[in-house]
Amino acid sequence: MADQDAASRTGSSTNAPTRSNASIGDTIDTVKQYVRQETLGPLKGAARWLAVGAAAAVLIGIGASLLILGGLRLLQNEFGPTFRGRWMSLLPYVIAFVASLAVIGLAVSRIGKKSLHSDHK
Repeated sequence: MADQDAASRTGSSTNAPTRSNASIGDTIDTVKQYVRQETLGPLKGAARWLAVGAAAAVLIGIGASLLILGGLRLLQNEFGPTFRGRWMSLLPYVIAFVASLAVIGLAVSRIGKKSLHSDHK
């Protein structure tokens, strides 16, 4: 009984945490929640953005390859007699290669640009 009186007079108890310990624990929990909110949310958004961008890049690459291959086959089938001869038969392939370099050059020139229609002052 004397121990309880002494504890109540000093305002502390051996079994209950002090107010400052609870406050520190709450602060730590708040900081953890804030860090999760400010890092995990944007990281999930960035991962989604990268996934959509990678899928778009793959699909654009496949589409461009099919267009170049279609152009090559068009040159060979429609203009076949024009490209007769030892070296002339390679000309459709050279044209297709140059066209693919032009597509690659266009893609590389657009890297880092904000948008096609933004005003750069």
